[in-house]
Amino acid sequence: MRRSDRLFELIQILRDGRLHRGTDMAKRLDVSLRTLYRDMDTLIASGVPVEGERGLGYMMTAPITLPPLNLSLSELEALHLGLSVVSKAADPELQKAAASLSAKVDAVLPEDRAAPAAGWGVATYPFAEAARGFVHMAPLRAAIRSRRKVIITYKTPDGPNTTHTLRPLQLEYWGRVWTLTSWNELHNDFRVFRVDRIQTLNVSFETFEEEPGKSLGDYLDRQDDT
Repeated sequence: MRRSDRLFELIQILRDGRLHRGTDMAKRLDVSLRTLYRDMDTLIASGVPVEGERGLGYMMTAPITLPPLNLSLSELEALHLGLSVVSKAADPELQKAAASLSAKVDAVLPEDRAAPAAGWGVATYPFAEAARGFVHMAPLRAAIRSRRKVIITYKTPDGPNTTHTLRPLQLEYWGRVWTLTSWNELHNDFRVFRVDRIQTLNVSFETFEEEPGKSLGDYLDRQDDT
């Protein structure tokens, strides 16, 4: 498993807000405890709100998704994209300006909703990975609003591409990585997909009604119970 995928999986584990032992997480990810500690140090340095220490365990202290505030999701996407592009510019002055603007954005967000402390332009995931998912954001948002099923081809970290028919339920932002929470018709269960790993996306004409056990509320309730 690539390091970026491990970091994503660690966020998924920690998002329940409970204390997790390093040995348990290392076993779950099939890595050494030393590797797990290095990954946790990276997450903490990137501004992910995690507290803990080696030998005791780790827990997430605040949500890191960015729902609409004074800016819409589209505006946040545009801001994120622009800062990411400029942060890769060869011009040192523009790089400095992007870092300064990033810090100003961080400063005006409420404490429990702030962007990663390291700044939008230097978050955990490289810009190139996140950029691959931007093309799917608009059709996914439209499918969520209209309750239309989508068919995706998805790139798994260590295997072949897989095809899934989904009921899209929610998009979340994790500091340069967007994820799609969905009801997976193939597995008959909830699944979370990284948007940047979606290879193809087709919005179906088939709509779906909210059913008991398959709604976003049911998914969130399950997260609270785990």
